[in-house]
This record gives sequence, C-alpha cells and structure tokens, in this order.
Amino acid sequence: MSVPRTGEAAAPVGVDPHRWWGLVIIALAQLMVVLDSTIVNIALPSAQRDLGISNGDRQWVITAYTLAFGGLLLLGGRIADLVGRKRTFVIGLIGFAGASALGGAATSAGMLFGARALQGVFAAVLAPSALSLLATSFTDPRERGKAFGIYGAIAGSGSAIGFIIGGLLTEYLNWRWCLYVNVPIAVIAVFGALGLLRDRPGNSSARLDVPGAVLGCGGLVAIAYGFSEAESRGWSDPLVLAFFAAGVVLLVAFGWWQGRAAMPLLPLHIVKDRNRAGCFLTMMLAIIGLFGLFLFMTYYLQVILGYSPVKTGLAFLPLTVAIIIGSTQISARLLQHVPPRTLMVPGMLLAASGMIILTRMTVASDYTTQVLPALLLMGLGMGLTFMPVFATATAGVAPQDSGVTSATVNTAQQVGGSIGTSLLNTIATTSSATFIAAHLHSPGGTALLVDEGVVHGYTVAIWWGVGVMLLAALVAGLLVTTKSPNRLAREA
Repeated sequence: MSVPRTGEAAAPVGVDPHRWWGLVIIALAQLMVVLDSTIVNIALPSAQRDLGISNGDRQWVITAYTLAFGGLLLLGGRIADLVGRKRTFVIGLIGFAGASALGGAATSAGMLFGARALQGVFAAVLAPSALSLLATSFTDPRERGKAFGIYGAIAGSGSAIGFIIGGLLTEYLNWRWCLYVNVPIAVIAVFGALGLLRDRPGNSSARLDVPGAVLGCGGLVAIAYGFSEAESRGWSDPLVLAFFAAGVVLLVAFGWWQGRAAMPLLPLHIVKDRNRAGCFLTMMLAIIGLFGLFLFMTYYLQVILGYSPVKTGLAFLPLTVAIIIGSTQISARLLQHVPPRTLMVPGMLLAASGMIILTRMTVASDYTTQVLPALLLMGLGMGLTFMPVFATATAGVAPQDSGVTSATVNTAQQVGGSIGTSLLNTIATTSSATFIAAHLHSPGGTALLVDEGVVHGYTVAIWWGVGVMLLAALVAGLLVTTKSPNRLAREA
C-alpha cells in the first residue's frame, strides 16, 4: 500500500487519484471539438478550389458541422446520463476521428458536407460527456476552481487556436490536414480515457424521452438553419422566416412537454434555477460577440491587410494567451473567494472595451498599436467570464443530470455562435453596401472605396457586438447572484 509523503495529503475516500491526468484527456477532447468550429475557416478557399464548391454552397462546410452539433447536443447529453459518460465519451471520440478521416479524404463537395455533419453528430455526444465527467470528477471547491479554469481556457481559446493550426496546416501541408489532424488526437484521447477516466454507471432503468428529443432537437436545428440561411438570403426571406417560426413553435412545444414527461430530456428545474439561467444566457451573448469578432478579423487581416494564412493565425495568438491567463491565473484563483458575477461582469466590460477599440479600424490600421490591444482586452475579458460560467452552471447538479446540464451550456455556445456569425455578418454586409452606394462619386479608386466600405461594415457590426457584450454584463450582474464557493461551504 502506498503512503503519502510527508506534507502530502492523501486523496479523500472516493476521489479518483487519476483525476488530474483525466483532466488532460478531457481538455484534449474539448480542444478538438471547439477548434473544429474554426480550423477549416482559413482552409476553406483551398477546399473550395479542389472540390469545385460554389460560392453559394461553401458555407455548408461550416454550417453542416454547427447545425448537427447544436441541434443534437441536448440529446447527446441525455444519452450520456443514461448509458454512462465514459462510454459515450469514448464512442464520441472514435466516431469523431472516423468522420474527420472521411472528410479529409473527400473527393466531392457532398462527401465533405456529409463528413462535417457526421463530425457534428459525434461532437454532440462528446462535448457534454467531457464537461459532465469534469463536473463529477472535481467536487472539492479549490480543485474545482483550478480544473474549470483550465477547461474554460480551452473552451474560450479553442476557436482562436483553430485559426492558428488551420493557417499552419493549410500553408505548409494542405487543407485536408485540417481534418486529418483530429485522428491522432482522438486516438491518444481514447487510450487515455480507457485507462484514466472513472465514471458512475449509467441509469439503465431510465428511458429516453423520444418526443422531447424530436421537439427539442427539431426546434434547435430549425433555428440554427434559419440563422445560417439568413446570411445569404436575408432576414426577410420567406424560407428564413418559416424556419424561425417552426423553431419557435417546436421549442414552445418542447417546453410544454418537458413539464409533463415522466423522464424529460431537459428537466425544467435545471433552466429554472436563476444562476444557471444567468450563466446560460451570459455564455450565449458572449459567444455572439466573440464569433462575430473572429469572422471580421479573419477577413480584415487577410483581405484588407494582406496577411498570409499563417500570419493571420498567429495574429490571434495574443487573444489565446490572454484567455488562458484570465481563466487559469485570475478567475481560477479568485472564484473561491468572490461571487461569480464579480468576475463575469468586469470580464464582459473588458471585452466590450476591446471591441470599442476595433470600431476605430481603417484600411491602414496598425496591428501593434490598434488590433493587438483590442485582442488582449477581449481575451482577458473572456477568460474572466468563461471559467465562472462553466463552474457555476454545473455546480450542485445531481449526477444523473450532469450530462444534460453540460449539454445546455454547450448548446448556449453553439446557438450564440450561429447567431453571432449570421446576425453580425448580415449587419456588416448591409452597412458596407450602403456606404459604397453613398460614396460612388467620391474621389479615389474603386478598389479603395470597396475596402473602405468593407471596413465600415465591420465597424458598424462591431458596435452591435459591443452592445451584446454590455447586455451580457447586465444579465450576469442581475441573474447570477450566488455567493462564493467558500462562503457557501461555510454556511453549509
């Protein structure tokens, strides 16, 4: 029998001794899922040329993944609760690796779209399993803060890391490696999960809420599809409005059914809790602003400033570093001693101030003096926000509900990403067209006018993003009223 060394505390009874190594595996899987939302963005022009994808259809390389991912998350979370989180975690990893290999070997546009949708299906099983495994493995308040700090850093910076890796792989190998890279990551994670992760058995006596799954998943898919089509068709298009209406009707029916189902897909007490609801809404609003920023800055750096794919990816590195510092060195250290909203509200205000700096962009802005400070403020703000959101949303949840709670957090992310990309891009496009039309007879070249119009559209949309960030700060301040974990423990 091993004996703890002097000064080293023994692990409490029932605590997994391999939990920190397990966290590495969980973080690796989460990184793979998050970065796949953006890793193909920079590779998209190359894939479009190779496979002959039209401009109208190229969005489906991104949308096929986000639709399947966002629409099936609640179902994936409940399946994890029913059959066991470790089992669904491993299944999700294997399926994600297979879908990635299929996409990398794609010989047609349809094959690539199908592979990306299949990635989204398995990501919907994998992501909630990962977060619920984390929530059930770390119950000590101090360890929980550190673990969720790491997880929050991965979740917040994964999209920016995707740009960096995507740029490197596209420039020095080819676009297919943006998909192939998932295979070795998944293989390592599978072996690590089998050897290191522990989990309670699933609830074999429970049954899946099939009507709830159809209504909930159908509603989310309809709304996500509506947002994806709004980007190209416009917000007043009959098809877009029909999908929005269908999504709202299905989700209202889903809420009605969840209050009556014997074993609901999403127990209503999870979303009725004031603090959890505040965390879900804050996460969705924060991601709306963040994904809008990623979209505009990618095109601004490559098209307006002429950066290469690698240089564009590396330009996002300070944002990633700032998110990691905010999550692991600030939030993780302070959350035990302060209420979550005292981190979340300043975090959103910092992010909003960074976006305000970007509203001053021109066609000749300097990266070091204007873009870099904005990215650093955005990163610190997101790091301060994401960690307490994840920790607070999953705190105090019964083990049998941890999967669906984790899925709800991830759903807020995906819905926020879809809304942010579509809404802000539509605003930017409309503003650009209006600016160019108003200045057609101004002195100067047509090319310069187009660039100025594009940048003007970005700055208008970023102002909307500022408003969304300020709304997130307000929501966090009003709804997330729970006390610090240390104070709750003392009172208990």
